[in-house]
Amino acid sequence: MFKELDPILHSQLRLSIMSLLIGMRSAEFNFLLEKTGATRGNISVQLKKLEEAGYIEIEKSFRRNYPLTTCRITKKGIEAFGNYVDALKDYIQKRPVSE
Repeated sequence: MFKELDPILHSQLRLSIMSLLIGMRSAEFNFLLEKTGATRGNISVQLKKLEEAGYIEIEKSFRRNYPLTTCRITKKGIEAFGNYVDALKDYIQKRPVSE
């Protein structure tokens, strides 16, 4: 039987965000925007979903009078990402070998 894939992480944009954060622990909104190629509106919605799931924390502040949004992966997010990767490995290992 296959392991269940986390529906929160089983979205290309949310998975991209988590993949970036897993190696950095935190990143600014504009960095994530640039690296994912998403629109501001779409990435905002996806960040909110990750925050609601407890996978990231979002901090809003200012830098030289400009809004600054920083995203940090949480311990729960690190665990969820690891479980997701393990589940994908399970899918890959159970695929039939072609002749």
